[in-house]
Amino acid sequence: MNSSIDRRLSLEELDGQRWPEPAPDATSLVKAVHALRARPIGSLTVEELGRLIGQNVGVPFLLPLALEILRNTASAQAEGGFYDDDLLSAVLTVNPATWVRSPQFAQELNCIVASLRDVSPYIESDIQAFQRALPDDV
Repeated sequence: MNSSIDRRLSLEELDGQRWPEPAPDATSLVKAVHALRARPIGSLTVEELGRLIGQNVGVPFLLPLALEILRNTASAQAEGGFYDDDLLSAVLTVNPATWVRSPQFAQELNCIVASLRDVSPYIESDIQAFQRALPDDV
């Protein structure tokens, strides 16, 4: 995974794949994911990043952006109390093989979650599963 990705490019441009249009009866989630793949990744909102990562779409390109956002917001969230975040949950629950391929990102996420003090039980269980899946060298 590359941490210096051109944010002006879409996932379609970055991965070189243009998906066919979703079927007319496709769910709103499928339609949204298709549309988000065509947008520049730098224009995606936090919620949209979480949606894509949660659907395992574009993870190699979106994970560095998500970690940047989490790094920049975790300390303020920790000071404000209870932390329950969809983006954090999406990142914590990516395929564990991701952390083997990119231990630097695993280490960064581990530092981010270590800074959190009051998280929802759902996030806490995601954190525990993430930490159990970490490679030994992280």
